[in-house]
Amino acid sequence: MKIYFKLSIAALLIAFFIASCNNKKPSKTITEFGEINVVIPSEFEEKSKNQLIVDIRTPQEFAQGHIEGAININLFDKNFTEQFSEFNKSEPIFLYCKSGMRSSKATEKLEALGFQNIYDLQGGIINWTKNNKPIIK
Repeated sequence: MKIYFKLSIAALLIAFFIASCNNKKPSKTITEFGEINVVIPSEFEEKSKNQLIVDIRTPQEFAQGHIEGAININLFDKNFTEQFSEFNKSEPIFLYCKSGMRSSKATEKLEALGFQNIYDLQGGIINWTKNNKPIIK
């Protein structure tokens, strides 16, 4: 009986941890250089028109489907930060990954590079497709 209780508690804690990691809430954080905005898919779609959109997933994930107009810069590349050197740091930049975990790490890196206006898609492309937003394959 005790083992079932312990397993139940462990399962609840794991479920809570997973849910909290993948479900960043929309927010705005003021940084040293500007701001980081975690936005819902409709806001991401509206504000990213004619802007720089970066999919930071692997090339294989990108090929499976991505947001129209996005370029792929893999977070796991050794030269990830160097690939952003050609972009204007005062222009908005829109990031997404699969679930929001990697893009959260990427926003920190870009903020440290001096990017002033970073938008991070809440819940990543999973949330994007869940909200019936189109992807390109």
